[in-house]
Amino acid sequence: MKTSWRSASLVVSAVAVLALTTACGQETAPPASSQNVGATAAAGDYGTAGTGLGSGSGIDAGAAGQESAAKPAASAGELSVSTNQELGEVLTDSAGLTLYRFDKDTAEPPKSSCDGDCAKKWPPVPADDATAGAGVDEALIGSVTRSDGTKQLTIGGWPAYRFAQDVSAGEVKGQGVGGTWYALAPDGKKAKGGTEAADLPGLSTRKDPKLGEIVIDKNGMTVYRFMRDTQWPMSTKCTGDCLEKWPVVAPVDAEDTKGIDLQGSTPNRGYVVFDRPDGIKQQSIDCVPIYTFAGDKKPGDTNGQGVGGTWYAVRPDGKPVGASEK
Repeated sequence: MKTSWRSASLVVSAVAVLALTTACGQETAPPASSQNVGATAAAGDYGTAGTGLGSGSGIDAGAAGQESAAKPAASAGELSVSTNQELGEVLTDSAGLTLYRFDKDTAEPPKSSCDGDCAKKWPPVPADDATAGAGVDEALIGSVTRSDGTKQLTIGGWPAYRFAQDVSAGEVKGQGVGGTWYALAPDGKKAKGGTEAADLPGLSTRKDPKLGEIVIDKNGMTVYRFMRDTQWPMSTKCTGDCLEKWPVVAPVDAEDTKGIDLQGSTPNRGYVVFDRPDGIKQQSIDCVPIYTFAGDKKPGDTNGQGVGGTWYAVRPDGKPVGASEK
């Protein structure tokens, strides 16, 4: 049975949405400066977070993997199952490298949405000689024809990839990158760190033992705001490389939320989509643009809290946790 937040109507008045957008105000020109916290750091150079860098598109600015992109993709060989302390059972290839799936792909029917530069950072796994090892169901192994005509391995319908920054067996640097890349479990689902079992709404809340009630996305990842952004008129100072470390939260239907303040500090001003100057559509809460952090590796992580004195987790009404609004 679907939960109540799923059963609500998804039809929202276009007139109401237009009114809300106008109430917040929207900037019409790109910011003059993109000197943002995290924007100029080298790949992986933002504290102790253990994940790779990436935007929601799966394209990151790290140089790692560029050499490997020029080499022919290694075959999968005998697939096996390894146990990661944080993620549980993870599917690996014959070399012990972790295999991943991409949220923007589909499994029914199988389809890959990672091409071009994305495929250089996330090399598709060839399907030619993949076999099932211990713990792998042979019936779940399949293939999909990519746009370039090559055959890519699928597990339970999901196209399989490696991460160019994983260079040794057992590494899971790609876990959670951009909030869209997750290690594959043996059944084709996301590994434990990106579990679908909770069936979370697009945006909801959880009780954090240190931060209190904070907003999380559909994958259970902590949602943040940037104190250099402005609320009225709504504008952003996180552009370019900054977005690789702080991916925007894509628009979420109001009916696909639970526990979020949809009204805002002034009635009908709160829950709107921000049309950014760079063309990206971003969800806001109380006219505050919201993001996730590429340095959060798994649900429950709050590695972005307080970064640079400008990034903070978000309460259900859009206010920052542990910081004064400016």
